Amino acid sequence: MAKVQIELPQKLIPVFTGKADVRASHGGRGSAKTRSFAKMTAIRAYMWDVEGREGIILGGRQYMNSLDDSSLEEIKAAIRSEDWLEAQFDIGDKYIKTRSGRISYRFSGLDRSIESIKSKSRILLCWVDEAEPVTEEAWQILIPTLREEDSELWATWNPKRKLAAVESRFRHSSDPLVKCVEMNWRDNPWFPAKLERERQRDLIERPDFYPHIWEGEYQTVMAGAYYARQLAAARSQGRIGHVAADPLMTLRAVWDIGGTGAKADACSIWICQFIGREIRWLDYYEAKGQPLASHVRWLRDNGYTSALCILPHDGASNDKVYDVSYDSALRDAGFETLVVPNQGKGAALQRVEAARRLFPSMWFDTATQGGLEAIGAYHARTDEARGIDLGPEHDWASHAADAFGLGCVVYELPQTTKPKRQREPLSGGRYAFMGG
Repeated sequence: MAKVQIELPQKLIPVFTGKADVRASHGGRGSAKTRSFAKMTAIRAYMWDVEGREGIILGGRQYMNSLDDSSLEEIKAAIRSEDWLEAQFDIGDKYIKTRSGRISYRFSGLDRSIESIKSKSRILLCWVDEAEPVTEEAWQILIPTLREEDSELWATWNPKRKLAAVESRFRHSSDPLVKCVEMNWRDNPWFPAKLERERQRDLIERPDFYPHIWEGEYQTVMAGAYYARQLAAARSQGRIGHVAADPLMTLRAVWDIGGTGAKADACSIWICQFIGREIRWLDYYEAKGQPLASHVRWLRDNGYTSALCILPHDGASNDKVYDVSYDSALRDAGFETLVVPNQGKGAALQRVEAARRLFPSMWFDTATQGGLEAIGAYHARTDEARGIDLGPEHDWASHAADAFGLGCVVYELPQTTKPKRQREPLSGGRYAFMGG
């Protein structure tokens, strides 16, 4: 077999080197992953043809109503990008096969014709493009059809949901025969100037979607999210990563109070420090339906026993069942507390505006990822007909966002309010509150 030189992005070379059952890549737009995988299917087809083997290369997608929805045209373009490779194939309007006819391409939608794949014999390679929506059931049917000892499954996708089947199966697999790599625009040595202009426009004009489209991140920011532009700036400026706590400065645990029971609101806690003009967000916790003891245990288990617990105004209200408030219960548990007074009408948007003002001075540790996803999805209820902001939507993201905004409000408060300390025993069994 004659030797030829194939150009691939550097990060993909390990994926296509050596033995593997699965070769995969995920990431954003402009990464060259799709074109590279398309070209490599043709390289494999050529190699098998030279060896005299016969079989099928199957191109699959979850949804395919016609060949127009398939990878047919992408593979044609990849083959035609190499003159020597084009000479090895017979390419028609609706088909691709090697000149000998021994290796041919077939295309199939996994949502409708998955059962028919079982009858396709000698599938040497199956490449599933746009694999993010492929269901677990579809993978369970598809994978056993690759019966040849050296047959392989390839997958490419733009991440959208953490819980997508393709994520758990391939992206997070520890199997050495599952080779998977992230590819984004900066990994493409041929990234064109036109796409660079589009990327820059999206960065400025559509920060809500930029991380998902171009950086291969999960789609956690909704259209109209309050902090979309600020989060995009924080990412681009490197303010999301490893953030160290200052052992000499006060730790603050900023709460949004939840409740117990399956239908209760979630309890959210951000751990932060105010260091000069910076707010350093160090950790995030969220739990639903758990008692106060569970939240306190998390604080203690993670080394936050000295944290000042900052509570919203209802933290001083007694529980509906037990004659105790979060404020008093936390003080009895040994924590200092600070209850923020009711901000009155429009409090939610006051928190949003405070956070927006302070965002350029914020740094986030990777441990806050759950909280970042929530504030990225925090958005307004809108009257679409009139284009009116009706205030923040109360959903799964609002609890983390409320606590986050409360921390920003506290940062801007006059530094005159003293925290309440736990009660310290005096002689004779008497108690005194220390620190006001």
